[in-house]
Amino acid sequence: MQVVKYGLVGALSTLIHICVAWTYMYFTNGSVVIANIAAFLVAYVFSYLAQSKIVFKSGLNLKKALRFFFIQFIALLIAMFLSDFTDQNGYVKTVLIIFVMPIITFLIHKFWTFKQN
Repeated sequence: MQVVKYGLVGALSTLIHICVAWTYMYFTNGSVVIANIAAFLVAYVFSYLAQSKIVFKSGLNLKKALRFFFIQFIALLIAMFLSDFTDQNGYVKTVLIIFVMPIITFLIHKFWTFKQN
């Protein structure tokens, strides 16, 4: 059940990211890069709060927030690398990014970020 909650929060976080980025671009005609940075930060805050409270039943603290950010940021970089810098088939890349990366980040968060001491 924890994995399902993680996936649902992740999907909602992705929706928030899309809405923030598109809203920013619509109202400002601004840069896609700036829109996505702003969207990533808003989605990160939502995701950290929801994953902490709903999925991992953990208290909020700076150490966990920084760990969560680190893992999410590394996952973003890996997704970008897989998308742009590998010669793999596009379908394989999509499966890796959409299905494998969340499983990996879930496990890292479960056993490192939100590890109960």
